Amino acid sequence: MAHIRIAVINVNSELSFESSATPKEVKTAIDKAIAAGTTLSLTDSKGREYLVPAEKIGYVEIGEQLERRVGFGK
Repeated sequence: MAHIRIAVINVNSELSFESSATPKEVKTAIDKAIAAGTTLSLTDSKGREYLVPAEKIGYVEIGEQLERRVGFGK
């Protein structure tokens, strides 16, 4: 699972969502969209689809989702 943040040019807020895709799969999709000059299409963990024109992507941050800890463990 990956946590994704996408900055869109001329938009004040970022897109931020969790995806069931791996970080490598997300990076591959981004690279293909930018190289082809098409629309980036990513789906979040709830099934919602995010579409961003490749030329409007400011930056993308891809991180692996960390396990959520409960309690006071180290």
